[in-house]
Amino acid sequence: MKEGLRICFMGTPEFAVGSLAKIAESNHQVVGVVTAVDKPAGRGRKINESDVKKFALKNEFPIYQPTNLKAIEFQEQLEEMNPDVIVVVAFRMLPKEIWSFPKYGTFNLHASLLPKYRGAAPIHWAIINGEKETGVTSFFIDEKIDTGNIILSKKTSIHPNENVGELYQRLMHSGASLVVETLDLIQNKEKQVETKLQKNNEKGFLPPAPKLNKENTRIDWSLKSEIVFNLIRGLNPFPVAWTQLNFGDNNMNVKIFKAHFSLINHQKKPGELLLDKRQLGVYTQDGILYIDELKAEGKRKMKTLDFLNGVKIDESAKFE
Repeated sequence: MKEGLRICFMGTPEFAVGSLAKIAESNHQVVGVVTAVDKPAGRGRKINESDVKKFALKNEFPIYQPTNLKAIEFQEQLEEMNPDVIVVVAFRMLPKEIWSFPKYGTFNLHASLLPKYRGAAPIHWAIINGEKETGVTSFFIDEKIDTGNIILSKKTSIHPNENVGELYQRLMHSGASLVVETLDLIQNKEKQVETKLQKNNEKGFLPPAPKLNKENTRIDWSLKSEIVFNLIRGLNPFPVAWTQLNFGDNNMNVKIFKAHFSLINHQKKPGELLLDKRQLGVYTQDGILYIDELKAEGKRKMKTLDFLNGVKIDESAKFE
């Protein structure tokens, strides 16, 4: 029998699996895993289980998938679990009846250096905004979103060409370690935790991390090259920056996965093309962005050369 804390873990995507796996390896006991309900997905509408559920099944952890966290049935299940702590990683907002239940409270792992980048997509927005560093933060949950007192945080640099998929993996692992560090602190030094807490606020502008949608993932070619470049790497490999290619009477949505840029003076309009047999450049406010990998509507992801061999366009075409 493990001698650590009794943990109820709440999470859904791959990012949360890293933390659950780390807890499973630790001295703490997972008494229940709460995750999203199974949903049909894909063309075949096959029932899809969350990444957290798949891991929990393999490790024979008790699994709970409530549709309503305020339901009496789930609250009774939580009482049966009798957790010392609830750990939340990439889940949904909890009602007070739930987060206030455990003896030592409920904490969340957030993939930013709070109070910066509160919200749904902190990893993406840190890269999109050209940040040089980010990190992970554990904090006690309160009535608002991502505002509770900070317990621990860990910084990491963002590499100049790093995309969101690469940073996601690094933060998943550093976040998992921080979760166990936070649990150890609560178990061994619970009388000192209060002295370590930091207020989760800061004067001045705090960049947010709102949900990504069709509008804020579209490329604006009138911006500077570096801003466009950061948007592309901040959305690769998901959900991917997009634009519209207009040529002749045709319009085609194009997702851009990878690019590089050069700063030059020019008299071209943003979105106009620099085209030859081997490369596809797009004029921006202050230079040219060269597309390396893309996916045209209805086609597979491909290198630019393959795209140019298959789609006949000329320099009269334009990205908008």
